[in-house]
Amino acid sequence: MSESYTYAVARIRANELALFNDQAIEQLLAAKSYEECIRLLQDKGWGGMEANPTAESLLAEEREKTWALMRELVPDLSVFDVFLYTNDYHNLKAAIKLVCTGSEDFGLFISHGTIDHRELLHAVQERDWGSLPDPMRGPAEEAYTALAQTRDGQLCDIILDRAALDAVYAAGKASRDELVRRYAELTVAAADIKTAVRCARTGKPMDFIRRALAECDSLSVSRLAKAAAEGLDSICDLLSTTDYADAVEVLRQSPSAFERWCDNLIIRYIRPQQFQSFGIGPLAAYILGRENEIKSVRIILSGKLNQLSDQSIRERVREMYV
Repeated sequence: MSESYTYAVARIRANELALFNDQAIEQLLAAKSYEECIRLLQDKGWGGMEANPTAESLLAEEREKTWALMRELVPDLSVFDVFLYTNDYHNLKAAIKLVCTGSEDFGLFISHGTIDHRELLHAVQERDWGSLPDPMRGPAEEAYTALAQTRDGQLCDIILDRAALDAVYAAGKASRDELVRRYAELTVAAADIKTAVRCARTGKPMDFIRRALAECDSLSVSRLAKAAAEGLDSICDLLSTTDYADAVEVLRQSPSAFERWCDNLIIRYIRPQQFQSFGIGPLAAYILGRENEIKSVRIILSGKLNQLSDQSIRERVREMYV
């Protein structure tokens, strides 16, 4: 199977030359305004034919370019489903909230999932849970019932957020590619740590915490739940004995510092794929590198729009893949 991706990897090598490095990020940071930043991005080939794009339309265009390339190079895109499950469950959450609240804010949906958001919305409108993929049926019905009966949006969120992580974990376990397996594990573990910290800071009870945490291999969920019920210091004590000991210092700084640490951890792990000549790994790494790049550009644009200092923005920007 690896040999079939040799041409695709060669194409990816060429596309990697256009990825932003630290110097390109510094150029964006040096822009005097949001408008200048947008112009710089357009000069670098970002966006489409729109003369005055918004940040969101520009970033959406770049994400579409990534997936258009993958559709051209890879005959079966299901190998990348693990990167899209969180989008599916985000859209399922949006569909349930739309139906339960009677809202018509269809801008809540995001593109690039494994299921068209219109199919998800139709399934929720018709309560046709059987039309959904098997792993999604139970959580969808449970989340819908929870929101319809209790109007508790947070309960709906934790049911579907947990289901999304379970889907990512299962996809990682089923994959033959080590990068995909490692990505899935890091994604679930990082989400569990973030959830545990949030629960500790808001004083959530044990049953809520346990329900919100997803199983993974690198953390004991039962021990993490117990630590979260005790407080942030207990979480840090537990993490200091795991593969995530380096996270303790940034966890004490802020949630945004920890999120940056998590993203950088994945980027550092995938960087060696730049030197692989075949296999699905370099393509998967390119997708993640592009998503990381788009996230960093979004952070910069948001910071410029809100007139944050360059230093404040720089502290949030992720490490680049190249």
